[in-house]
Amino acid sequence: MEEKIQKSEKEVEKLAREIKQESEKIIKKEKKLEVETDKLKKQLEDAKRLAEERLNRLKYLQADFDNYRKQFEKEKEQIIKLANETLIKELIVVLDDFDAAIKISAEGENRKGLLKLKKKFFDILVNQGLKEIESLGRKFNPDFHEVLCKELSKHDEDEIIEEIQKGYMLKSKVIRTSKVKVSRKEDKDLKIN
Repeated sequence: MEEKIQKSEKEVEKLAREIKQESEKIIKKEKKLEVETDKLKKQLEDAKRLAEERLNRLKYLQADFDNYRKQFEKEKEQIIKLANETLIKELIVVLDDFDAAIKISAEGENRKGLLKLKKKFFDILVNQGLKEIESLGRKFNPDFHEVLCKELSKHDEDEIIEEIQKGYMLKSKVIRTSKVKVSRKEDKDLKIN
């Protein structure tokens, strides 16, 4: 029986060693897995951080692009609004010629024809955004008027008393100021009848 006990003890010791060896292998594998898990966690955190950085950069790029697109659209609208400015400035001279021709033409069919032509021509320009600058009876404004001379009168100081050349605006931009004559307050010593 002692033999059996010894044999059993040896088997138990052998099994214990094998279990110990297996346990050590498992512990080593667990440590390796922990190291690998830590490594993978770090890589995952790095990947998350990188993804967030790239997402933020993408958001900034998208915002920059939206701002650029909006700015481009504004500039495009401005270009469209004022695209014909040069042409319209040149055509204003034709309006001046119509006015001059109407002034010197005698009453009759020629004058009526000139007035109709001028009205049609002016209506076309109005459809493109042209507006006359109102001047007579108004106070001088350097944004819209250019003073060519001053005249002593009973009108208020700097009131426009004569329009020498019409001024025009295209949409909201002044493309030609009105050339005007403005009043100068009369001196108390000087009386105008």
